[in-house]
Amino acid sequence: MTSPRRPRVVAISQARMNSTRLPGKVLLPAAGKPLLVHHLERLARSRGLDGVVLATTVGAVDDPVAATASAMGIPVFRGDEEDVLQRFAGAAAMADADVIVRVTADCPLIDPALVGELIAAFQAGQSLSPPLDYLSIDVSWYPRGLDAEIFPRAVLDEAAANAVLPAEREHVTYYMYTRPQRFRLGTPLRHDGSAIQQRWCVDEAADYELVRRLLEIGVSDNPAFGWRDCWRAVNEHPDWMDINSSIRQKTPH
Repeated sequence: MTSPRRPRVVAISQARMNSTRLPGKVLLPAAGKPLLVHHLERLARSRGLDGVVLATTVGAVDDPVAATASAMGIPVFRGDEEDVLQRFAGAAAMADADVIVRVTADCPLIDPALVGELIAAFQAGQSLSPPLDYLSIDVSWYPRGLDAEIFPRAVLDEAAANAVLPAEREHVTYYMYTRPQRFRLGTPLRHDGSAIQQRWCVDEAADYELVRRLLEIGVSDNPAFGWRDCWRAVNEHPDWMDINSSIRQKTPH
């Protein structure tokens, strides 16, 4: 008797050049590489992943983004610039994914160990009745820039087929987490310490300056560094906390 196929878990990262606040941010350099390369290399080390896909747009402006990922051997899906939900659905179909980990390329400090914890927690939640449909990192507890969400392909396809609001098409998981009556939402993952109000994502020039410093010190000390190493570095350089403290996060992410 043949055993059931293990669900294929694929991380899909969205990236584009036309950022409104910091155009071209994903290809800015840090520690000898573009931010996008750091992001994808770190993401690919996550335990439990069967693949990584970059989802960008069909616009010529995003050719360098696609070329960077392709040069790394990362599959690329190109879709509509505004309808990010449909872009993800297309990327998931291309990758033959059963489960999707959604991340964004403006998070070059993404922690592969934390992504692995998210995958493991979601898989454990499949034994519930009904099983988990959606789980995320608690972005109010971890620094922004470690964000990750996970959900089944069937839920993504349902959202893509039924979402009508502009926010639902632009923000991939908005349709999911705003419908607790339809989907089983897991309690967001937290670490065992206090909430950390820090920004390690890259939206503006000040964010880039902080992330650049963290990458340079992290890569030089330990290329496999994690979020706790970053937090230690920030505490060893207290003035770094002020670099981007005035920037406010756009929501939803």
